[in-house]
Amino acid sequence: IACDHRLHTPMYFFLLNLSLLDLGCISISVPKAMANSLWDTRAISYQGCASQVFFFLFLMSAEFSLLTVMAYDRYVAICQPLHYGTLLGSRACVHMAAAAWGAGFLNSVLHTANTFSIPLCQGNVVDQFFCEVPQILKLSCSDSDHLREVALTVISLFVGFGCFVFIVVSYVQIFRAVLKIPSEQGRHKPFSTCLPHLAVVFLFVSTAMFAYLKPPSISSPSLDLVVAVLYSVVPPALNPLIYSMRNQELKDTALKLMTSSSE
Repeated sequence: IACDHRLHTPMYFFLLNLSLLDLGCISISVPKAMANSLWDTRAISYQGCASQVFFFLFLMSAEFSLLTVMAYDRYVAICQPLHYGTLLGSRACVHMAAAAWGAGFLNSVLHTANTFSIPLCQGNVVDQFFCEVPQILKLSCSDSDHLREVALTVISLFVGFGCFVFIVVSYVQIFRAVLKIPSEQGRHKPFSTCLPHLAVVFLFVSTAMFAYLKPPSISSPSLDLVVAVLYSVVPPALNPLIYSMRNQELKDTALKLMTSSSE
């Protein structure tokens, strides 16, 4: 996207941001978990755990905010094409991307500062493949501090659910507009991109809400592991397949760059 001027459009600008966030999300948890598995250890320093929580929440929150922006981008492109250049100029795109990153940073600072200000007295074993806030809260001593973080988590999840509703409403409007296209081929392209996007967003929202709001009575190590993988690893891994590998313009550009570099 950065190397090809033909891809310097709002949609690909947001895709560039999304790819950076996906790369960061995967890099926060998976390499450390793989290294621990190879060395047969589960150790992580206190500072490392705090950093993992901060960057994971930062990147995942920013990614979901960006997915909301991308839904708006698709809505304007399909439902209000004559206003696309006005509503999504270069300055507006930069502001929306910056707002997504800023929202992720603010959410992460609040949760990390609050989580690691809670006194922990139930040992030092986090029963997960990365430092996850619900697992850290199980080690807390103070019920009042625990409830404060739970309340903050509920507020964040409801804001996230509001973004999800916005995404769904945007896609409903998109689908209504697409169904009016007489050509079957013209309908196929928007559906082939929008439906997988919506499915990944739903997977992320449902599993994240379950992980952070489920009662302790239904918690188990195997269930917690599966849910954590579904919301922390699967969406960032699927996004490149949905937005890049199935995008002919990106594939053509990548092939062109590889061909020119080999020459």
